[in-house]
Amino acid sequence: MTIELRHLRAFLAIAEEGTITRAAIRLHTGQPALSRTLRQLEGHLGVRLIDRSTHHLELTAAGRAFRDRATAALAAVDTALDPRALTALPLRLGHPWAALGDHTIPLLRRWDDEHPEVPLELRRIDDRTAGLTQGKVDVALLRGEVTAPGLVTELLLEEERVAVVPADSDLADRSVLTLADLATWPIALNTVAGTTTLDLWSTTARPATTIEVTNTDEWLTAIAVGRAVGISTTATPRLHNHPAIAYRPLADAPPVPLLLAWHRGTPTHPAIPALVRLTRELLAGR
Repeated sequence: MTIELRHLRAFLAIAEEGTITRAAIRLHTGQPALSRTLRQLEGHLGVRLIDRSTHHLELTAAGRAFRDRATAALAAVDTALDPRALTALPLRLGHPWAALGDHTIPLLRRWDDEHPEVPLELRRIDDRTAGLTQGKVDVALLRGEVTAPGLVTELLLEEERVAVVPADSDLADRSVLTLADLATWPIALNTVAGTTTLDLWSTTARPATTIEVTNTDEWLTAIAVGRAVGISTTATPRLHNHPAIAYRPLADAPPVPLLLAWHRGTPTHPAIPALVRLTRELLAGR
């Protein structure tokens, strides 16, 4: 049989909603029809995508792998059918936090000057690859190790780490901090896109408490109200200046690599090589 976009939309709705009932309501269709559409897709692929053995449906391993492919396919179709793309296809640059740091505004301004025919859209997406693997962006600025398959990465620079502490805390009175200084506080960890883990500390000196958050806003709030301290890079202070937060150099933590990443093979946008070239020139001071 022929697989259509409705099969992908049905699968993603079920995966996101967790039940056939809620997915059917969302798609304005009946449960039997939606179940039949899912079976057709699984029959075409020859694998079980969703485990129906429990009340709350769960994706199988194959289902989790197919979810990213289906999301990227629908995003590509939506982009191709967007009437605005007939006049100017924007280049979507994703980042989970801090973008290019101090170089963010200069990059956007130089791009507008040198490539006025192609809008450059900077998108913050709270995801390990800033939406790159889901087809939400064409290229991404990422920090730390990138393990997603099918991506090309280029090291742009290495950023020193900084301690991020409440401005009214004793830690803010010091000019330089160490990991041991922070270990007596709860540590705010962005579990979705952050680069800080407890592996920064030795196993005998790790903080006793952590506060897990899922985005930069939650992370900043936890520190600002005095519930935790955090670790970031030198890119963060300029973009996230906050009166209740102080940034201090962190003396004994390794730097964080800043990478530019895009899909391997044919670029999803013809302007990606121009962006890579411009970013290199900007960071080289040209």
